[in-house]
Order: sequence, then C-alpha cells, then structure tokens
Amino acid sequence: MLSRLINFLRACWLPSSDEYVHTGSDAAGRQDGLLWYKDSEQHINGDFSMAVVQANYLIEDQSQIESGPLSTLESGPYGTFVGVYDGHGGPETSCYINDHLFQHLKRFTSEEQSMSTDVIRKAYQATEEGFFSIVAKQWPMKPQIAAVGSCCLVGVICGGSLYIANVGDSRAVLGRLVKATGEVLAIQLSSEHNVGIESVRQEMHSLHPDDSQIVVLKHNVWRVKGLIQVSRSIGDVYLKKAEFNREPLYAKFRLHEPFKRPILSSEPSVSVHELQPHDQFLIFASDGLWEHLSNQKAVDIVQYNPQNGIARRLVKAALQEAAEKREMRYADLKKIERGVRRHFHDDITVVVVFLNSNLVSRASSVKCPSISVRGGGANLPAKTLAP
Repeated sequence: MLSRLINFLRACWLPSSDEYVHTGSDAAGRQDGLLWYKDSEQHINGDFSMAVVQANYLIEDQSQIESGPLSTLESGPYGTFVGVYDGHGGPETSCYINDHLFQHLKRFTSEEQSMSTDVIRKAYQATEEGFFSIVAKQWPMKPQIAAVGSCCLVGVICGGSLYIANVGDSRAVLGRLVKATGEVLAIQLSSEHNVGIESVRQEMHSLHPDDSQIVVLKHNVWRVKGLIQVSRSIGDVYLKKAEFNREPLYAKFRLHEPFKRPILSSEPSVSVHELQPHDQFLIFASDGLWEHLSNQKAVDIVQYNPQNGIARRLVKAALQEAAEKREMRYADLKKIERGVRRHFHDDITVVVVFLNSNLVSRASSVKCPSISVRGGGANLPAKTLAP
C-alpha cells in the first residue's frame, strides 16, 4: 500500500525525465533565466539543495549556507549555518545581512567558545546596529534606504542540536519520519511575525497600548501603521528611529505623529531542538514559497522525489500554483520578465538540508573543509550594498 502511494505521489510531482538530470558539483550554481539553482552539494551534516527565482526588478531575497568552522578558533565548534533573508523595499538590507551576520556569529561563538542562543541573539543585534550605521551615513544622499528592511531566518546545526532564529515571516519546516506508518510529518520550527496572524496583532497591541492604530486593515491586509506586514525585521529604520521618519523620506512612509519607542523590533524568536535519528530534512524558505504551498505539501514533495534538484522542484511547484491561481499556464508564467513577474509571485528562495544522523551526532568536533554558497550568487540581477 505504501509503495503504491509513493508511486502515485511521484507521478503527481515528477516532471519530465529530461528536466531534472544530475548536473554535478558546480561551486557557482546554475542559471536558467530568472531561476538560479544548486541541485546537490554536501555539507558537514549531509547534503543540501538550493534554488532562487527572481520576481522583483532587483532581487530582494538573499541566502547562504556555511558549513565547517562556526567560530574563528581552530578548536571549533563545527557545523552548518543556513540563512534566508527576504528583503523588502529594496535589496540593501538583505545583502548587508548576507555579508555580515555569519561573521558576527563566528566572532561571538569564538568569544563564548560555544554555540548558544545568546550567540545568535548577539549576532542579530550586531547586524542590526551595523545596518543602522549604514543608514545614518547614507541618509543625506539616499534617505529612502531608511525604508529598506529584511526578514531574517537562520538555522544552525551544531553538536546534535538545531538552533532556529527568525524575525519576519520566512519559515523553517522539519520533515520527521513516523516509523509506525512510514509517513513524514511536517513540523514548523520557526515563529513568524506577520500581523496577518491574530496572536502577532495581539502582541503589537500589548506592546503599544496607547496606539489604537498600531495595526490597521488596509486593502484587506493587516499592516503595522498601515505600512508593513511584519512586526519584526532587520532594518526598516524609519519605524525604529523617529529621526529617520521625516523629510526627505517619501511621504508614504512618514507617520503623522512622532513616536517615542521603536514600532518594529529586531529581536529574534530563538528555539533549540535536539535532532533525532528520524529527523529526515529541513526546508528553509522565504514566504514566497509558503504563500503557495502548505508545510505538509512541501514536505511530501521532498519525501517522495529524488534529493537531487529538490529545491528547484519546490520552486516549480510554487510557480505552478501561482500560475493556476491566475488561470495561466506555467510555461507562460516563465516568459514574464522580472519586475512585471512580481504581480504574479514574490521572489522565492528555498534551501533543503538533508540530515545524516551519523554525521549530525559527530560533526561538531570533526574538522572538514569549509563550504560557502550564496543563493543566486552574482548571476541574478541585484544591487549589493557596499560596506
């Protein structure tokens, strides 16, 4: 019965045989129009697959995998770092995070000589403060940078533990095998900060009890001050420091009344999970994927298809759903150019990390060559922020 179910699901999701051929190792990844992908590569704890599809004129999603030393000390620890950074208002914040967050994490890990939730929180804070300094320097020439921000989802596999940290609405999902049935269940690991979620709206009201308009419904979408859907982010300085919420910032971003405390937060939700032998894989993705696929559907696609090219397969599944919602053919959606494509779907970043339980249990003390991969590389049209 189980084998029949597997064959049925494969028939539903398996593309034509010539589309997912093995491409081999490619340090820079591969490019197919607005799609960048890395079908299969090894990390210290197993294998991984990455894919990014661009929708905005300038891609605002950034991502990375760093596997090997997690500190500057020769003694370790070792492990795998995954980051997905979904920018908004421009690419500057997500690019800055891609350049600095992991380096901050390595520095704080070295200082404490171990990985911890405190290390991750400090790395987020240092990244936020660093971007603040960029905004302050560029404000006279480029004031709109104050309205650029990014979600920031991080996963760290170290010493048999998985650390998950998040600000914004990107998502990490675990695929866990249930031995009794052979099913792989989807378990969401990250906390999301989107005011479309009632509990997040309640949190905002409790943090700002004197502001009845802290969250408002605008065009059938809940938004903080009618401007932004996420309640936590890196950047978005115009909603954190009142001195940047004024002219010459565009009028659509300026609030009518000055604020005395930050409206948005950069404090990540952080959790720790002890990895088990039946934990099969992790899916890290920007909300562009989850807008079209449920947690369980994404996990099923990974479970019932070959590992090679699986991130690309998830992106394609999301794009097929986006096309169907607009009563289009997938082939026609692929022809739409960046910029215009944003009317049909968001930038989508997907990282699938497979877990080898034997490697996970011993990786923190095993020295290995460093692996560093950035989603999209330099191939997709983007604008990197100079330090």
